[in-house]
Amino acid sequence: MKSYTAMALGYNLPMPLTIVILAAGQGKRMQSDLPKVLQPLAGRPLLQHVIATAQTLGPAAVHVVYGHGGERVREALAAAPVCWALQAEQRGTGHALAQAMPRIDDGDLVLVLYGDVPLIRTETLQALIAPAGPDAVTLLTAALDDPTGYGRIVRNARGQVQRIVEEKDATARQRRIREGNTGVLVAPAKRLRQWLARLKADNAQGELYLTDIVAMAVAEKVKVLPQVADNATEVLGVNDRLQLAEVEAAYRARRARALLLAGVTLVDPLRIDVRGELEVGRDTQIDVNVVFEGRVRLGHRVSIGPNCVIRDSEIGDDSVVFPNCVIERANIGPGCRIGPFARFRPSSTLARGVHVGNFVEVKNSVLGAGSKSNHLTYLGDAVIGSGVNVGAGTVTCNYDGVNKSQTHIDDGAFIGSGSMLVAPVRIGARATIGAGSTITKDTPPDKLTLERSKQVTIDAWQRPTKKG
Repeated sequence: MKSYTAMALGYNLPMPLTIVILAAGQGKRMQSDLPKVLQPLAGRPLLQHVIATAQTLGPAAVHVVYGHGGERVREALAAAPVCWALQAEQRGTGHALAQAMPRIDDGDLVLVLYGDVPLIRTETLQALIAPAGPDAVTLLTAALDDPTGYGRIVRNARGQVQRIVEEKDATARQRRIREGNTGVLVAPAKRLRQWLARLKADNAQGELYLTDIVAMAVAEKVKVLPQVADNATEVLGVNDRLQLAEVEAAYRARRARALLLAGVTLVDPLRIDVRGELEVGRDTQIDVNVVFEGRVRLGHRVSIGPNCVIRDSEIGDDSVVFPNCVIERANIGPGCRIGPFARFRPSSTLARGVHVGNFVEVKNSVLGAGSKSNHLTYLGDAVIGSGVNVGAGTVTCNYDGVNKSQTHIDDGAFIGSGSMLVAPVRIGARATIGAGSTITKDTPPDKLTLERSKQVTIDAWQRPTKKG
């Protein structure tokens, strides 16, 4: 038989791999108007996590069977590289899988995953797929402390799997079995198609159970090869808010463990959220309650203080981010000092050694090497040279209600406290702006420019007093 090499498996399969993700469940227990598979885990829909894992296996195709809230699911994941199959009527897992089968070739292997089981690892699936073939079914099971709600794996005296019994159909003895069915399996498409056509809804729930194909395979002397998951956590399903929180905690712990093993210091591994892709250099320290979203890169020897939110940004070597900063789509160079309580809005770039201090907001601006803005300042749509000192309370007045204009501050300039720089305007190199000035015209280099009204004291003035 022709050998097929899946893109990222690292070994040959005897036939092409097709993945079907069952994602049609309504999720009534979520108590939500949002379809269950769109509930967020680490900032992304549950289903998106499963699709991403599926893609790591290099399949020939990924099919998603959707149903409840169907168009919302398709719209939310419109960019996903999958084929969609509608399960218009909810008649069980076997019926759901049957909706995808018309577009799957008989010569394929079919891996079945679930849109509400987001933590399953690539390595686990690779091990499950490895022994699969035209005359074998591989089945992922889990040893559970509490198997309530799971189908039970029924084995014979020799330990061979005979069938799967759903809990509502199980006897009291069968319910004591602690090996639970995860629903994840691999089967040859040709046989799978035949088995699905023979399913009957003669059970407690009146549904077509996918699990019934295991007994059919045993009856036809097709090998059923069970694999017990190394960690039951990775096969946890999400049916309610409590389970969603448990899966979220497990996901955080997994990401924290990976960071620790990569040499990152986490002050408290239980209090970090990674909601995207995080790349971290050597000897970096991350304090508590830090949230990373999107794609974030931290260089070597970076220090991130507590309670920061960093999104789609890069922070260079030896930079320090003090507590309570929000950084979004910013590029912070090496040796910078940020915060506390600083905010970076999109499209801001800091060169080497820049200081941006407490209650400073930077938006769509560039700060040159060694420049400082340490207190209570707004820098929007500004191009700031190197060695510039921006005093407390400075505002680049960049918006006139319709248009946004740019402020240029050339190298070595000194902006006194409380200054208003009304854009478009340019501050010359090494210029000094006197404190409290409102600058509306370009200022020359190497000169002091100030703008102030005459100070007046009103001798006869009296402070108003409250009546009564």
